[in-house]
Amino acid sequence: MKEVPSRTTAVTRRSMAVAAWSTVVEWYDFTLYLYFATVLSRVFFGGGATSLLATLAGFAISYAMRPLGAVVFGHIGDRIGRRRTLLLSMMLMTAAMLATALLPDYATIGPAAGVLLLALRCFMAFSVGGEYTGVVAYLLEGAPMERRGLLTSLASAASEVGALLAVALSALTVGALTPAELAAWGWRIPFFVGAALAGAVWLARSMMEESPDFERQVAERTVPASPLRHTLRHHRAALGRTFAVSALGSITYYVGITYVPAFLTSSGVLAEGRSLWLSTLAAVAVIAVTPFTGALSDRIGRKPVLLWLAAGSTLLPLAMFAVMGHGGEMAIALGALVLACLAGGVSAVGASATAEQFPGEGRLSGLALGVTMATAIFGGLTPFLAELLVKLTGWTALPGAMIALVALAVLPVLARMPETRPTAGTPASG
Repeated sequence: MKEVPSRTTAVTRRSMAVAAWSTVVEWYDFTLYLYFATVLSRVFFGGGATSLLATLAGFAISYAMRPLGAVVFGHIGDRIGRRRTLLLSMMLMTAAMLATALLPDYATIGPAAGVLLLALRCFMAFSVGGEYTGVVAYLLEGAPMERRGLLTSLASAASEVGALLAVALSALTVGALTPAELAAWGWRIPFFVGAALAGAVWLARSMMEESPDFERQVAERTVPASPLRHTLRHHRAALGRTFAVSALGSITYYVGITYVPAFLTSSGVLAEGRSLWLSTLAAVAVIAVTPFTGALSDRIGRKPVLLWLAAGSTLLPLAMFAVMGHGGEMAIALGALVLACLAGGVSAVGASATAEQFPGEGRLSGLALGVTMATAIFGGLTPFLAELLVKLTGWTALPGAMIALVALAVLPVLARMPETRPTAGTPASG
């Protein structure tokens, strides 16, 4: 077997830093859409009784494109390299965000505005399909074995930095402008900022090294000719485990964090601006808890950490949504922070746990199927369902019950999941 150059055991700190923090853009955009949902519902759907539901439905429909984009970009990443697929996806994301910022609104072109917004959301969802999974794979393959959990969790932390930027800029924009100014032109500001941020990340990625594990595959001539077929044939059980972990991560994040501002506003609990500032605190909590959880999984293993988080997800969200629906501002803040820490913990350990289900050969394709399919179902669809069901039933704790049901379904899978944390003597090709 051909000897692999020593650099394939790790990449430079600069490349790792670029990869870790480049997920800011993906989550900035999608979090911005949810945090700005009530504003966008007026701008693009006329502000009628069903406009918020239409806006959230657009979010859910666009998510159906994520698995398709993930399969396409996963194939590219498994065949020609992680770096190239990350560059291509960011280029398309930049174009999508700029086009969104330039869209005409409902007052200008009527219902066509909502159609165009949906089309761009679908294009954006396709573009980011392989974004997060590509970054997670890159970090896992470039990190030292004993720090995989910590360093891979930085993708989740950076994602929340993007969410923090989105909610902070949304709150500033909403607070600084009158409703008329916001509807006329102010809503465009956060999307222009996102396009500029995406362009900057693309430039930084152009200087990244290739993944060391992909270089190993090239040197050993083990790059699969059909990564998707290879994964489906040899790693079906891993796909199921990846789907389960990602389902829990998606519903705790999208219902427990990003849906919360719309929940508080539409329920009449908090004003739009105050609910956005509360979400800023939640984003800070996620950033703080993420590296701690990733490092903990390096010490005691991925499986026990995931089991404890899943157990907490069966109880805490139900209580927290009940508190937020009827409590005072301090109780609402406590509920939002608890939900944020729970979701941040699942995302942190889930990053390394899912990527470690697969070998380097076909890893992106495996993550594309397992992670993005779960995200499309339990991420894109659940904010819409939560809002619809709360309106139909009047039960404010219902979003927490949705999280609890998924956690209960996932627990048996996690209990049977083999530990993937590398130990002494684990081969570097992982």
